[in-house]
Amino acid sequence: MITISIDPIIFNIGHFAVRWYSLILLIAIGIGIWLTAREAERRGFKKDDIYDAAIWIIVGGLLGARLFHVLDHWSHEYAADPIRALYIWEGGLAIWGALIGGLITGALVAWRRGWRFPKLLDAAAPGLVLAQAIGRIACVITGDAMGKPTDGPFGFAYTNPNVMVPQLGVYYTPMPVYELVINLGIFVVLWGLRKRIGPDGRLFLVYLTLYSLERFFLAFTSSYRIIAFGLTQSQIVAIFGLVISLIFLALIPRKLNKQSM
Repeated sequence: MITISIDPIIFNIGHFAVRWYSLILLIAIGIGIWLTAREAERRGFKKDDIYDAAIWIIVGGLLGARLFHVLDHWSHEYAADPIRALYIWEGGLAIWGALIGGLITGALVAWRRGWRFPKLLDAAAPGLVLAQAIGRIACVITGDAMGKPTDGPFGFAYTNPNVMVPQLGVYYTPMPVYELVINLGIFVVLWGLRKRIGPDGRLFLVYLTLYSLERFFLAFTSSYRIIAFGLTQSQIVAIFGLVISLIFLALIPRKLNKQSM
C-alpha cells in the first residue's frame, strides 16, 4: 500500500496554476505525435503534413475526451457548477472520448487531403497507445481515474487536498497503474507487428481489439458510474469497439481475396 503526497500543482503564477496533469499530458502527446510522424514517413506520408494534421486531431481528441468525461460525471460533479466543465486543466479526460474525437477528426483530415485513412491509422496506433500509457502517469499523481477503495495488497492513498480522489487517506485500486502496464504491453505487440501484419488498417484493429478488452475488464475494478446492464460507460463503448474491430478484422482478408480474383 502506497501513500502519495505529491501536490498536483507544480507552481502558481497569480491565479494560474501549472499542473503535473497538463505537463505530463503535453509530454505524452508530443511523444505520440513524434512516433506517429516517424511511422507515417515510413509508410509514405510527409512528416510535415503529419505534424500539421496532428494539431486538428489533438483538438478533436481533447474535445471528445472532455465531453465524455463531463457527461459521465455530470449529475454528481458538474450539474451544480456547469462552468467547471471548461476547466480542462484540472484533469478529467475520458480516453474513449479522446479516441472517438480523434478518429472523427482524423477521418475528416484524411478525406480533405486525399490520404488513405486505414494507412494513417496504422501509422498512429503505436504512438497512440504509448501516449496513453505515459498519460496515465498524470492520473497517478493527481488521483484521477482511481478504482474502488481497497484493503490491499496494492492501493494508493492521497494526502494532498488538490487531488481528485473522493476522499483523502483512503486506499484506492490503482487502475491507472494497471492501464499503464497493459498499454505498454500493447505497444510492444504493435511495434513488433507493424512491419509484417499485412493490409492497411489491420494494425489499428489489433490495437482496438486489445485496448477494448483491457478497458472492459479493468473497468470492473473502477468506481465509474453504472450506465446500463451493470456496466459503465467505458465498458459499453469497449463492447462496441471490440465488436467493430473483430468484424473488420474478419472482413479485411475477404476483401483482399476478392480484389485479387
